[in-house]
Amino acid sequence: MLSLVIPSTPLVDQDFSRLSPYSPRDHYSLHDLVKDIKAYLGSDSGINSSTIDEAYLQGLLRKYMSNPNDWFRYFYNDYSKNYTRNTIENINHKANILLLVWNPGKGSPIHDHANAHCIMKVLAGELTETVYHSPEESSGKEKPLVVKSETRHGINDVTYISDDIGLHRVHNPSTNQIAVSLHLYTPPNAADYGYHIFDANTGKASFVSQARSFLRCDEGKEK
Repeated sequence: MLSLVIPSTPLVDQDFSRLSPYSPRDHYSLHDLVKDIKAYLGSDSGINSSTIDEAYLQGLLRKYMSNPNDWFRYFYNDYSKNYTRNTIENINHKANILLLVWNPGKGSPIHDHANAHCIMKVLAGELTETVYHSPEESSGKEKPLVVKSETRHGINDVTYISDDIGLHRVHNPSTNQIAVSLHLYTPPNAADYGYHIFDANTGKASFVSQARSFLRCDEGKEK
């Protein structure tokens, strides 16, 4: 049995071993998913390309059923942060695949996706996604961001966002349970070039130079 404990009071005991009811013979593994994503992207530069269908990539992530035996090797959580980004695969600057670990009650700032595309799948716990309309840059006025939708995603749910849809914020609504999610970014512009975070009250954007993540194969050093 696999359990995780957060050093807080009361202690949090999470059993991830019950997430996947599938037997090995019919299990579509995380390795299979990464292999299929790499094969589908081919020589294209990401799903900005007219030859790439983001709905197909969403279908691949839906096909994969969360199994901690697949993803726990990438699991690392920094308890001092809202969430921790762990690298699973970098695909030649075409895409990156990450495992994100969300501490209880914590979340991301409101952010864009640097003209890239993000597909997210919940692997453990629940995550609430709040989507905002993008601010009107041409107005030159500070205005509160307007909520477009708010959705709670459970285990194995898949969601997609791009800058054409709007901005979003993701947070863990639980007060005592970690959440885990799988993310595909293509192209990986936020990691390579940076992205923007936004003030909900004014709509003002601030540039973040790079989205950093941990590489487990490099002894947990942040990249």
